[in-house]
Amino acid sequence: MDRHRQNLTKKRAGGIGELLVESGELTREQLDKALEKHREKLQQGNRILLGQTLVDMGYTTEEVVTKAIAYQANVEHVSLESYEVDSAAAAMLDPDSARRYSALPIGHENGRLVVAMMHPNDIVTIDDLRLITGYEIKPVCVSDSELKMAIEQYARATTNIETGEEDYIPGEEEKEEIQTSAGDKPAVQLANLIINQAIRNAASDVHIEPQEKSLRIRFRIDGVLHETMQPPARLHPSLVSRIKVMAGMDIANRRSPQDGRVSLKMDGRAIDLRVASLPSAYGEKLTLRLLDRSEHLITLPELGFPESQLRRFRRLINKPHGCVLVTGPTGSGKTTTLYAALSELNTLDKHIITVEDPIEYRLAGINQIQVNPRAGLTFATGLRSILRNDPDIIMVGEIRDRDTARIAVESALTGHLVLSTLHTNDAAGAITRLGDMGIEPYLTASSVIGVLAQRLVRVLCGQCRKPYKLSRKEILSSVPDFPLRRDEQEITIYKAEGCLRCSHTGYRGRMGVYELLSVSDRIRQLTLQHNSGGEIAQAAVQEGMITLRRDGYFKVREGITTLEETLRVLA
Repeated sequence: MDRHRQNLTKKRAGGIGELLVESGELTREQLDKALEKHREKLQQGNRILLGQTLVDMGYTTEEVVTKAIAYQANVEHVSLESYEVDSAAAAMLDPDSARRYSALPIGHENGRLVVAMMHPNDIVTIDDLRLITGYEIKPVCVSDSELKMAIEQYARATTNIETGEEDYIPGEEEKEEIQTSAGDKPAVQLANLIINQAIRNAASDVHIEPQEKSLRIRFRIDGVLHETMQPPARLHPSLVSRIKVMAGMDIANRRSPQDGRVSLKMDGRAIDLRVASLPSAYGEKLTLRLLDRSEHLITLPELGFPESQLRRFRRLINKPHGCVLVTGPTGSGKTTTLYAALSELNTLDKHIITVEDPIEYRLAGINQIQVNPRAGLTFATGLRSILRNDPDIIMVGEIRDRDTARIAVESALTGHLVLSTLHTNDAAGAITRLGDMGIEPYLTASSVIGVLAQRLVRVLCGQCRKPYKLSRKEILSSVPDFPLRRDEQEITIYKAEGCLRCSHTGYRGRMGVYELLSVSDRIRQLTLQHNSGGEIAQAAVQEGMITLRRDGYFKVREGITTLEETLRVLA
């Protein structure tokens, strides 16, 4: 159509058929045949447009007809395949109205709502949309098939989520606010849309952040925050109220932090949603933590261990007693590793008890205890109680204080296998951290049998990753400790590109990077001598320990991740 645009008639009000003939896209004979066929269909009661008849007869394409309609209506033509639809804009119109008007809001432009329409010159529809949304409308023309597909995708994304909110009974003051805010249809649609999209994008967290003149929605996907939508700021109060009602929180209290939770069902999947509110300068900020309980637990081989480290780790967790620690910063996958280990150890002849805060996954056959400080159930008191229940294996969600550390260490010395986590940067640091917490070196040396440090790196998208070559000089100048063979003068590694499959991030999923320190006689001696973490780490490397950086570089060589991602995580 574009190549003939200069030939189009200036009389835009002319019929589509004439427009296509004058542009050279259609012959006069084809138009006459199509008009005859079109009249027959109308007489048979088929309400069909001439453009569709032309496409059905194979005389032209849907794209050409759509561009002609756009030209005739003097509006922009848009392809939804390449246009990034603003989910927040789409939420301004409910799915039933979108179907009824054959229209879908797709963005904002200069204070106007951009609406994709099949009939962009339909003044009545445009006026209705202006009244419904409260925005001036900028119509754009899209093809019939693209619009129908987009509306159905949007309708699926905004389907009501099954929740347990009927268990929550608001007070009188809250009821009034719900009627004026949370009952606002765009806010309900937007809340459903945000949660559905977060689940489909495999986001771990959702941040709803009010700004001075806008509202920002960000998803944490594979450990990195991405801005996904910017709804109108006026939807913020009703959106917050809607989510707080779902989570059983006090919507009348906006001045102090609150926590809530709700169980959801979407497409047959059970989702736990933990909601935290925080007062900010421009209103309440909400953080939503998502946990998909229907996902299968990751097994140890799926975590990304090098084969040699996996064998060593399995030997450690299959010992009858001792303490195995998993270390790393928040969000590095420590709990996932412990769950994978417990799943492998969970047999009929083992009595396994855990004390956690919170219980992230329910494990069949394992007795799990939820920490409840208000009821006096802490990690330390829970651990004391566990010891009176004849366990074989104990998992402590986190060693946070001296009491918990001492009981865990003493439990390992009295014939139990204890698995737990610590916040340290590397494996050797866990041994010195126990000393900092007041645990005597002789207890640490006698009880700790192994420490696993870990991080998570994003995995390259297999569909769009691109190889490139680096010379020995180039890579060693930027990464002096990169593992190269003596005769290796050039190396092929991969970089992230981005495609639809990975939402243009270049990455899809995450994998662990590991450092496993097995406590040998030499490590015990260094522990008893109060040696530093650096000296312990150096001794462990001499005994064959693969460091976090080295494991990361191996994954770069294998094309699993990028050099930039490894350096970002392990800097």
